[in-house]
Amino acid sequence: MGASVATMLGAVPGSAQADPAPAPATPVNTASVPAPAAWTPPLSTRGRYIVDADGNRFKLKAGNWHGASGTWTGSGDPDDPANNHAGEKSDRMPLGLDRAPMSEIVASFRELGLNSIRLPFSNEMIHDRRPVAEASVAANPQLRGRTPLQVYDASVKALTDAGLAVILNNHTNTSRWCCGLDGNERWNTGQSDAAWESDWLSMVRRYKDNKRVVGADLYNEVRRSPLDDPNWGLGDSHDWFTASQHLGDRILGEADPDLLVVVEGINWTGVPVDGLPHGRPTLEPVQRLSHTLVTSGKLVYSAHFYGYTGPNHSGATGSGETHDPRYQDLGRDALFDVLRRQAFYVSGEADKHFTAPLWISEFGVGGREETGNKPRQWFGDFVDYLIANDTDFAYWPLVGLHENRTGNGWALMHWDSAGHRMGLFDGDDWRAGAWSRLIGAEGRTGYIPPTDTWDMLSTDNGDAVRSLRMRALPDWDSGARKAVCPDGQRIVGLSHTGNRGLCTDTARGGMWSGTGAHTVVRDESHVDSDWASGYTKLQCPRGRFLIGYSVRGAAVSAALCAESGARLGTAGRTVWFDRGDNRPAAAKGGDFAHGLYKGQCADDEYAAGIAYTARVGSSRTPDALLCRKLT
Repeated sequence: MGASVATMLGAVPGSAQADPAPAPATPVNTASVPAPAAWTPPLSTRGRYIVDADGNRFKLKAGNWHGASGTWTGSGDPDDPANNHAGEKSDRMPLGLDRAPMSEIVASFRELGLNSIRLPFSNEMIHDRRPVAEASVAANPQLRGRTPLQVYDASVKALTDAGLAVILNNHTNTSRWCCGLDGNERWNTGQSDAAWESDWLSMVRRYKDNKRVVGADLYNEVRRSPLDDPNWGLGDSHDWFTASQHLGDRILGEADPDLLVVVEGINWTGVPVDGLPHGRPTLEPVQRLSHTLVTSGKLVYSAHFYGYTGPNHSGATGSGETHDPRYQDLGRDALFDVLRRQAFYVSGEADKHFTAPLWISEFGVGGREETGNKPRQWFGDFVDYLIANDTDFAYWPLVGLHENRTGNGWALMHWDSAGHRMGLFDGDDWRAGAWSRLIGAEGRTGYIPPTDTWDMLSTDNGDAVRSLRMRALPDWDSGARKAVCPDGQRIVGLSHTGNRGLCTDTARGGMWSGTGAHTVVRDESHVDSDWASGYTKLQCPRGRFLIGYSVRGAAVSAALCAESGARLGTAGRTVWFDRGDNRPAAAKGGDFAHGLYKGQCADDEYAAGIAYTARVGSSRTPDALLCRKLT
């Protein structure tokens, strides 16, 4: 959770102490809690919305049930509660199983109005073969003798049996509290990319038959290690964009095509020292480089926001604290501007290559013990913004421990060592009103019509073959870097330099014929008119349309054309973009090649060819497109 380097540098969210208060509430009667509204798995996306198998909106009203990813703070005996975050010794299991029956904990989530749970785990937990201590499952004797992963299995089953959706979350590599300079900064800190991917494929396959396990949240709060920053698209070992793209494709292509793939933005780069560059990129890089998965309609972007952090503030107090404002220092309008810039534009702008559902998979604030005006104001303002934008969310955390109403005040539900529950709605938690507004807020419901898809192609760091059909076939241009649209889409735009492309299914989806026939074009053998005089023209045969391209260095190598399942028009025009942008007025798709010249066909056109020049001084990059009417 939380603020990147904040925990290790002084800020410890969720550990404040509360004053004694009246006796704890009676545990909830699980039989009296209604089941969540009916929904049909699997989930997918349409534009900015998540929908179920019937096409109905499924807004993630979620919370985080933490513990399986670890709570040890990194020093001292891990079995001593004092060395665990807020005294919460989880023993590598979802928190609270020593104090309350699992059924009661799950029922409390339903009581809060949730329909889904983000369930963190660590890579270490997956491989831990030690049985959990009996005392750690004292309230759940049926779990005695099980490994932490088997307890995780039981938790998944209990949640999904109750009608809740579960999003698996790889929170940490090692089973210790996140998130600082803790050895868990990146997905490949302390382990290889191959091991990380293997663990994920194993987890996805483990729950494949449980269709209420709906998502894979690939890694939590990617951030700076002591010496290195993560990046978005540089192609090195710290490139979170490329790593998440690769794993997302493998999950959908090899393990479970039904899952949502959740990609969180970068949580922190730079050293938090005044005068040095540092900050929280979050999802800002997505505007210039967005994911295109091999299965359309499966990508969800996520971000985390806490009042004590800021766009350039690590959240630390004392050592590591800078003079940058925290989110809770910003006025309401300034806060909303920053939130939109950092993340909310992803779901707020339609018909862009980056348009996707946004899930705020962590946010939270201290409860009964929090008396500060700024944190309280921030929480109210943030809830207002979630409501105004109809945004999917997950509160951190759901479960905490208490004694005499003192403990992790950030949690919404608490249990003491005697099994007595202290809940959000006991009458003395100031957050209850805002939470009720959030859970009960009106938003888009019901059937969501299918929307046009716009996807970016980039061969910056290797192949960008997003077509499952073409990935299953032999290499169609060996040695070249290749880009191919997802199945059913067509190329509609290219950049003059940078090897960027734009795919869409607008105006006519599912154009590819059932035969799978395609043509690799390397010469002018299919040219039927001189539509780019003096230029080399790679033109698709009649009845076929451009779905991909290959490059060697910067130079065009070949065009890839697919057979259309329906008759295509032949009337066309040449769109030049060698000396500036040439796109339709109010062109959709967004800036798919930032800072580069771009050409784009109209929505009712398809690209039938690419032209380039081999003149001296030219890099043989695309100069023109042949755009023809769909009908």
